[in-house]
Amino acid sequence: MSEQPWWQKAVIYQIYPRSFQDSNGDGIGDLKGILDRVDYLSWLDIDAVWISPIYPSPMADFGYDVANYVDIDPLFGTLASFDRLLSALHQRGIRVILDFVPNHTSHEHPWFQEARASRNNHRRDWYIWRDPRPDREPPNNWLSVATGGSAWEFDRATGQYYYHAFLAEQPDLNWRNPAVRAAMYDVLRFWLDRGVDGFRVDTIWRLIKDAAFRDNPVNPNYRDGDPPFRRLLQVYSTDQPEVFEVAAEMRRVLAEYPGDRLLIGEVYLPVKRLVAYYGPNLTGAHLPFNFNLMFVEWKPDAVLRLIQEYEASLPLGAWPNWVLGNHDQARIASRLGLAQARVAMTLLMTLRGTPTLYYGDELGLENVPIPPERVRDPFGVNMPGTGQDRDPERTPMPWDRSANAGFTAGEPWLPLGRDLSIQNVEAQKRDASSMLALTRALLDLRRRELALSVGDWAPLAVEGDALAYIRRRDGRRFAVVLNLEPVPKAVRFADDLRGRTILSTHPDHTGYAVGDRTELDADEAVIIAMEHAGNTARPDATG
Repeated sequence: MSEQPWWQKAVIYQIYPRSFQDSNGDGIGDLKGILDRVDYLSWLDIDAVWISPIYPSPMADFGYDVANYVDIDPLFGTLASFDRLLSALHQRGIRVILDFVPNHTSHEHPWFQEARASRNNHRRDWYIWRDPRPDREPPNNWLSVATGGSAWEFDRATGQYYYHAFLAEQPDLNWRNPAVRAAMYDVLRFWLDRGVDGFRVDTIWRLIKDAAFRDNPVNPNYRDGDPPFRRLLQVYSTDQPEVFEVAAEMRRVLAEYPGDRLLIGEVYLPVKRLVAYYGPNLTGAHLPFNFNLMFVEWKPDAVLRLIQEYEASLPLGAWPNWVLGNHDQARIASRLGLAQARVAMTLLMTLRGTPTLYYGDELGLENVPIPPERVRDPFGVNMPGTGQDRDPERTPMPWDRSANAGFTAGEPWLPLGRDLSIQNVEAQKRDASSMLALTRALLDLRRRELALSVGDWAPLAVEGDALAYIRRRDGRRFAVVLNLEPVPKAVRFADDLRGRTILSTHPDHTGYAVGDRTELDADEAVIIAMEHAGNTARPDATG
């Protein structure tokens, strides 16, 4: 293993393949479409792409219901087209991370077809089966995240219920069964042998369930209008201690291969539980995804508290990471507004740790309103009016001003956004003040200045309602100051910074000398190259 793994300095770019680029006119993005855009990915200067599921699937949950883990769905291409894409990305120095979906399969997977054939089938215990209660009701009160109703589906042929954390078409695998583990680790090896550089493990904190299948407790904070599955606290259906053994086993599979293969875990948990997924002695996920920035109150004190709590909670030697958007959450520009999305991008790219960038966020894309008749996401279909529809953040990537924004020659599978004359790659490439130009400038600066990628982080004491911190390494020091509101701010530093602004979300605000204070416009973030630091950091500095 190298002294510093590649992923510690990397920026990861998530591609939702259905929506990135269509190459054959069916309105659905595919692998050749991604191949056609590899030069854009290289130009953007990201280090790795994470591709959401591309395996054969009946698409009940758009690929998160896998029917075959070791092939490519014809919608997206073939294994040969995957190999061509992998080669093209590797030639450009871009690594490839696949989405691994181990919690459940499709109900059409041959394993489940065998398991439901009879109670005596040799694959029966590959899934989670329980007898009904005496009143014929489901075995316990666990709820489906995808429907809000019972997470148990009765199988009349065999007289038992099977468990599904999501759709009934997505039966959960029994990860307490060693045969399941062995089969799934062979899946990892199949793709590692082809040359992939790592995996993002879907819903890893759900893999192990309570052995006694106890009822989940009622959520005392549930309110009308919340997603119905939140009526209960998922105490026994998620986050069980045995899951860390599974993560460690996955990690050991990756360690069989050279090149610092990366294991990312999807973990929607508070900081104190999230960091446990690094595993005992860092034997778990290299990067348990830290989503907390997507849900924090967008105020300087609240964001600073989150950063400090996370940094303080990290196990010794653990590497942090940050996420601002993905295929399951509203886009950052819709959550905060376009102006604050620029500030948020500056935050994402200057915090200590590995950032993940969701496709289209580099353009400031917003959620696209989806007419009721065009809703495709099963969460939105099953739980209307609860804000669970994920289609709005999964809409096609706009590339230019041509028909369908250059995404497809056919009818896009989801509607395109508004303001396409501005919100497209071609237009923003020509605009030095665009969100794309800002994102690329941040990526370039981050690559050139190690202090902004792998350097230490410490809060910066200021007077004025702003978020401020220091990044430093090998004598290079930078102050990052962010105004999280749409009003101008005067910010005074505890010590004279003696520096100069080298990047701002307002492009004409660079090159200015900074001493003991700075003026921030509304919705402005600046990066200041410091001539010397003095005693600017609080005693609780981390790094």
